[in-house]
Amino acid sequence: MSILVINAGSSSVKFGLFDEETLAPVARGLLDWAGEARRATITLHAGDGEEIRKQLDVPDYRSGVVEALKLLGSLPGAGAGLEIRAVGHRLIHGGEEIRRPVRIDDEMKRKIAKVAHLAPLHIPAGLEAIEAVEAALPGVPQVGLFDTAFFGDIPPCAYLYPVPYRWYEEWGIRRFGFHGTSHAYCTQRAAEMLGRDRNGPRLVICHLGQGGSATAVRGGVAVTNTMGFTPLEGFMMGTRSGTLDPGLLLYVLREHGLSVDQLDHILHHESGLLGLSGVSSDFRQVEAAAAEGHQRSKLALDVYAYRVRAMVGALAVTIGGLDALVFTGGIGENSPWLRSEVCTGLECLGVELDASRNADCHPDQDIATPGSPARVLVIHTREDFMIARETRRLVFGSI
Repeated sequence: MSILVINAGSSSVKFGLFDEETLAPVARGLLDWAGEARRATITLHAGDGEEIRKQLDVPDYRSGVVEALKLLGSLPGAGAGLEIRAVGHRLIHGGEEIRRPVRIDDEMKRKIAKVAHLAPLHIPAGLEAIEAVEAALPGVPQVGLFDTAFFGDIPPCAYLYPVPYRWYEEWGIRRFGFHGTSHAYCTQRAAEMLGRDRNGPRLVICHLGQGGSATAVRGGVAVTNTMGFTPLEGFMMGTRSGTLDPGLLLYVLREHGLSVDQLDHILHHESGLLGLSGVSSDFRQVEAAAAEGHQRSKLALDVYAYRVRAMVGALAVTIGGLDALVFTGGIGENSPWLRSEVCTGLECLGVELDASRNADCHPDQDIATPGSPARVLVIHTREDFMIARETRRLVFGSI
């Protein structure tokens, strides 16, 4: 008996199958449209490593998910007589109202649809996936976990913007925070690694991948996150600009004739590492180019590290100090250079990085010097595991 986890994006859907009793991974899959509306590629991996790849001709998104679920259920390595007893969904945005994992029914689908404008690429896809499960697995309970939920307790002083208050009252404009499932997992895992109750350590968690954000955590609760009303705020990212002077945006609109749609595209798709380096949005490729002497790539990396370091310092102040700095995500887990650059200058917060541990790091590991007042943890994030566990808890009452 298994729990299925679905992470639905605008052009791809990730699947994970977990044993209901042990939460061990059983199988995983990826459904990818790759820019073709009626043709998708499904790639499935069983627990024994066997891979199945198949082209699907599907008329729409929902049909693609239905077909993928049928294939996943028949995957040889997943075990004979496979029974999916619950499904958990990663949903990007719950707005102000949805701040905890929820059972999904018709009323909840209506609530989710009401905030679709806050994440127009992801929420409609998530709803399509929910309805695909209803078609393929009728009667199977479904649960939604929201990236914004982990930040449901941040105080007004952290989530309000200094704009007319009626913007918040009438339009709901406030900081939400994102990557919450990853930050929640790292909060728990860091407490385990430190040998402390999860309500104890003061943490700054850096989730660094194609998208990136940091969260300040005190007493097991998020105090704030660097992302805001949208995932565009905060760190410089692969193709996203991160935080900018709003006057700069007004300037290019007025003085250089950009349309709102052009500016939106540039900030989301032509900025960040790609925009500065001119090489790639992939951190690994920019690192390689910098190592070969490409000056704009080196500059892009320096800006990236500077902005992470500056925001880590700001977040540490909000929680009154630092017990551990956590790196996670594809870049956070795999770039010794980036970890070293971020930590250089944070000695004032008690961060003392061990160079040899950093260079030879494999998650989950503490890479601070033995005497460092603050620990430096590299953690492999497991968002799908968190979704499976919360789904099991909500449906079956089992922790």
